[in-house]
Amino acid sequence: MKKVAVVYWSGTGNTEAMAQAVLEGAGADGKLFDAGSFSADMIKDFDAVAFGCPSMGSEVLEEEVFQPLWDSCVSVLGGTPIALFGSYGWGDGEWMRNWDEDAKAAGLNVACQFVICNEAPDDSALADCRRIGEALAM
Repeated sequence: MKKVAVVYWSGTGNTEAMAQAVLEGAGADGKLFDAGSFSADMIKDFDAVAFGCPSMGSEVLEEEVFQPLWDSCVSVLGGTPIALFGSYGWGDGEWMRNWDEDAKAAGLNVACQFVICNEAPDDSALADCRRIGEALAM
């Protein structure tokens, strides 16, 4: 099994619940980090990374903690497989589509389809999150 970092920011607990499900899927070699406790120099310690962030403001990533972390990670991810996930409370998921497109445009190895949910994740969204973890751990 690959070592998987699950890195997230959550304001309401919805994206945190998704992160917990990704971690479950990743198995024993998965490790959970809130965005404030992870840094780009830690990527070298993992075989894959799942990033989770809810939609904020006008459908953007959280700007004070998560966006700066993401920006610092992009240049060092190289071929490391990644996955994206998060929740939203309004809009239609534009922030995630933009994030996914930006990651691919940067040449990142987006290993699987992103997972989003409106508000709290239901059983289906949690199952999809576990599949992200499983895919990254394979």
